[in-house]
Amino acid sequence: MSSLKSTSSSRGADQFDQTVSPEGAGFRLDQTLGGMPGIVSREMARRLILEGAVFLNGKSCEPSKRVKQGDIVSYRLPPPQTSAISAEKGPLDILHEDRSLVVINKPPGLSMHPGPGHRRGTLVNLLLGHCSDLSGIGGSLRPGIVHRLDMDTSGVVVAAKHDAAHQHLAAQFKAHSAHRIYLALTVGKPKGNRGKIETLLERDPGHRLKRAVRDSGKRAVTHWELARGLGRFALLRLRLETGRTHQIRVHLAHLDCPVLGDPLYGKGRHRGLSLPPALATALDVMKRQALHAFELGFVHPDTGKELRFTAPIPGDMQAAIDAIDAVEKSLG
Repeated sequence: MSSLKSTSSSRGADQFDQTVSPEGAGFRLDQTLGGMPGIVSREMARRLILEGAVFLNGKSCEPSKRVKQGDIVSYRLPPPQTSAISAEKGPLDILHEDRSLVVINKPPGLSMHPGPGHRRGTLVNLLLGHCSDLSGIGGSLRPGIVHRLDMDTSGVVVAAKHDAAHQHLAAQFKAHSAHRIYLALTVGKPKGNRGKIETLLERDPGHRLKRAVRDSGKRAVTHWELARGLGRFALLRLRLETGRTHQIRVHLAHLDCPVLGDPLYGKGRHRGLSLPPALATALDVMKRQALHAFELGFVHPDTGKELRFTAPIPGDMQAAIDAIDAVEKSLG
């Protein structure tokens, strides 16, 4: 969070003192801590505060405590956590791997990490079966996980092998400097050939799994470009300026061109369209939202070199594009 500037000193490899600057005054303690060295998320900051590892002017405080200019925030980073997740052998489409990180082309249907309903067979399980040296900073249930894709979204993800790499990569995602391009097959298309969607997003008060455009939410920006018109459908190329939960899916639904197959924001697989049987059958084969993380770029934590990786459109999504193309051409 760029507004939370502070001066700092380190009393050891894992213990820090930070002085709150004028720009940081007035924020909650967990917000302030979330922008400090070694803290990769506000969730991590809140956990450390509740565990008693954070002091404000030498005293323990609640996460909601507001900080003032000149306050001293002292905290100790926890040691890496040993993962309680079982390692599993399975196929991984590895695009790049070195001593610090691994870049994977995640298939659709693969959950990122264990959670309710997905205790085994996740990307983390497979990564632990492939390499035992994942970073522990994400917690015992999310070792190595720097950023996430929805289970049914395919494409490029990066995982960290040690904590220094995790912190470096997480800082890039937090600062929105990581390069992220998605491809989405949509029902309908926006007006024009390119544009920007800028809204405020937060959790939908009427649905615990959804996000919604609301005046009290956080800023979310998506840049879009028409990659290919497909009659009543479209293939869009989208660049994330921010990275809110479900951002692309909510933004495209907000433009009334939801992602094809989106169960939360698309109002049904075909959104009530009257489709030729051949096309309806082809689209039914793709039992997920047609969203793919096509390109990911970031600065390598060791070399400082900018890297960029792409993953081809997966077979189910390409089959849907081909079927739509063939039917729309036949309709003239």
